[in-house]
Amino acid sequence: MTLSSAVLLAALTPETVAFLSRGLTAVVGLFVAALAYRGFRRNGVRKMRWLALGIALLTTGAFLAVVVAERLGAGDGYILLARNLVTVAGLGAVLYALLVD
Repeated sequence: MTLSSAVLLAALTPETVAFLSRGLTAVVGLFVAALAYRGFRRNGVRKMRWLALGIALLTTGAFLAVVVAERLGAGDGYILLARNLVTVAGLGAVLYALLVD
């Protein structure tokens, strides 16, 4: 193991790995949401707009809610509440996309 490998492994704490994986999920989710929104723009199907919103909230919205709540110094309960509220809103948008004509 080289010195640079040891430094990299030392820098990757469990918190760092968790943050990076949540960030990657947010980026990929935003990309999928952008594709769904592009489908809405191309075809004019309103369901695709709601689907895009739901996916964006479920991935990027949840990530941003946690980051903002942590930066504001909120406790664990408030962070969990913020994330769950955004998740419920995202699921509601996906449900609306699936059920409403």
